Amino acid sequence: MEQNRMPYEQHQQHYANVQDLIADDARAQAYFMSLPDYVQGQIESRADSVNSFSSLQDYAENLLRGDD
Repeated sequence: MEQNRMPYEQHQQHYANVQDLIADDARAQAYFMSLPDYVQGQIESRADSVNSFSSLQDYAENLLRGDD
């Protein structure tokens, strides 16, 4: 079930960009800060495309796999 993957409604919320997401969502901020610097930089360069916790996770996982 989707609720099991994202137990908090806040994590399904969409934001204007990644900066708003990590400013408002402590879990997203902790996840973002745990990423390597190069991944953080790539995410920040496409900030408007990363607007939810799930999009943050998906994009980070793609970068970590080298699927940029």
